[in-house]
Amino acid sequence: MSVLAEVTGSLSNLGSIGYGLAAIGPGIGVGIIFGQGVQAIARQPEAYGLIRQNMLLGFVLTEALALIGLVAPFMFRG
Repeated sequence: MSVLAEVTGSLSNLGSIGYGLAAIGPGIGVGIIFGQGVQAIARQPEAYGLIRQNMLLGFVLTEALALIGLVAPFMFRG
């Protein structure tokens, strides 16, 4: 009987493990956004304003997806 309780307890923690794995994607995305943005600014310093604006927009959209991933398990809990 205790084995069943342990399995049930571990299944409830799968949501946090799933979100942890899902957060890898936005983390990689933010790294790519800022890495490429810094490289673009180094190549064309005169376009700093436009590049910075697009970098921040990409960052915000990427983080919004991560926050949706954080909230979704609470909304769709069965």
